[in-house]
Amino acid sequence: MSVTELTPWFEERGSGPTLLALHPGNTDSRSLEPLLAELGGYRRILVDRPGHGRSRDVQGEWRFDDMADCIADVIAPSVTEPVHIFGWSDGAVVGLALTLRHPHLVRSLVFGGAAFHRDGWLTGVLDGEPPAFLADAYAEVSPDGGEHWPVVVRKAHELHQREPTYTVEHLHELRVPTLILVGDDDEVRFDHLLAMFNAVPDAELAVVPRATHGLIVEKPELVARLIREFHAEEKSDGLAPIRRAEPGS
Repeated sequence: MSVTELTPWFEERGSGPTLLALHPGNTDSRSLEPLLAELGGYRRILVDRPGHGRSRDVQGEWRFDDMADCIADVIAPSVTEPVHIFGWSDGAVVGLALTLRHPHLVRSLVFGGAAFHRDGWLTGVLDGEPPAFLADAYAEVSPDGGEHWPVVVRKAHELHQREPTYTVEHLHELRVPTLILVGDDDEVRFDHLLAMFNAVPDAELAVVPRATHGLIVEKPELVARLIREFHAEEKSDGLAPIRRAEPGS
């Protein structure tokens, strides 16, 4: 699909239940290709957020709420029912913002490799410069040109100093099934994700062994299987549920 300067790059492919896939920060939807290759049977919508990949940057600072509103404007005309969302890292935060701000658009949320509050990241993981290969990838496709990369890096750094700042009270407001997904050697504090698991009314938690913040390219087949099982119409609560047991049972 062609886009204007004011519209982010986006693409639709395939057919089936709609899955909106939201890429990590400092990269674009190309980073999701190993996972998307395992998710046939979905109508997959990809959006490069402003300032990422094939989308022009916007004036001023970045905000997760603005990114969510932008994506809502992109997908709303083409969807007739709520969509599944998969987001990884910054993409997960955007997915959370989208779910809270535009709940009528969202059927379920996979919140992967991310913190709902900036305090949930492990110490030091947001420090330092992005690796050079990300700058090269940006220069390959950005309509702003490779010389704009330092601006992107600065805006991303400033964003991560301020946001996200969601609280458990915000998480209580989620009204869609939510899968929290993380590698066991990822960049997020486990106690932070447990707080999220306990706060979201309909939450599931998957910790993938021997996996890092690169889980979606390390084990795409496994991530795709977890997504499909999460989306299944009928799911068992197991033989001896505790957290999901009916009150009084």
